[in-house]
Amino acid sequence: MSPVGWEALRQWGEDAARIEPLAGGVANDVWSVRVRGRLAVGRLGARSDADLAWETALLQHLDREGLAVPVPIPTTDGRLFADGLVVMTYVEGGPPETEADWGRVADTLRRLHRLTQGWPQRPGWRSSTDLLHAETGTKIDLAAMPPEGVARCRAAWARLVGRRTCVVHGNPNNPGNVRMTADRVTLIDWDEAHVDVPDLDLVLPYNAAGLDGGAHDIAAQASAAWEAAVCWDDEHAIKRLAEVRAV
Repeated sequence: MSPVGWEALRQWGEDAARIEPLAGGVANDVWSVRVRGRLAVGRLGARSDADLAWETALLQHLDREGLAVPVPIPTTDGRLFADGLVVMTYVEGGPPETEADWGRVADTLRRLHRLTQGWPQRPGWRSSTDLLHAETGTKIDLAAMPPEGVARCRAAWARLVGRRTCVVHGNPNNPGNVRMTADRVTLIDWDEAHVDVPDLDLVLPYNAAGLDGGAHDIAAQASAAWEAAVCWDDEHAIKRLAEVRAV
């Protein structure tokens, strides 16, 4: 965490205050906050300024294009983040539950993918196909995994070579990362977003993205390999690696 910590919140105004902690990513401290009299969300983490500049510029772009996202709220002097802290609009809504709900999530993801073709990679990150040759990228360190597991992951990612890339949300199949109302679907928690093959976002409950058998198998294997690598070696990662077929 930044040595300044939550004191940075004062850069959003003297009356800015933390309210209560929210369930957030393991890498960040996430709280509901009050800024200029309205409810918002503050996220404090150890990401670089370049990383946060990429994420906040992406969210502004998606908001301008009409996709529902948490929008960065600037500091009093106009910056979109300060000392590792980002403040964003609070999003109402509940998680997807039904097959129809997940179908709306799939439609939203496909809009995200269309709106970000050719987007530059998040600083310090690697795509799944980059990891066919690279060992590390942000949270991923393949050298920490068993070599046989790395070979299985790379075999899964090799099936994605040659596909067009765009921004992927990175964790949309977690219902906690989606806020739905009758008229909109909002993806929240863009901490894992990066440039990759869109298939990684489309392995959803009920196969809501409608992938056919072969496409679903390629996507599911690549996605399981990615989740195993990105959080190696917790219980979830070990379970996901077990789903990646032997070479």
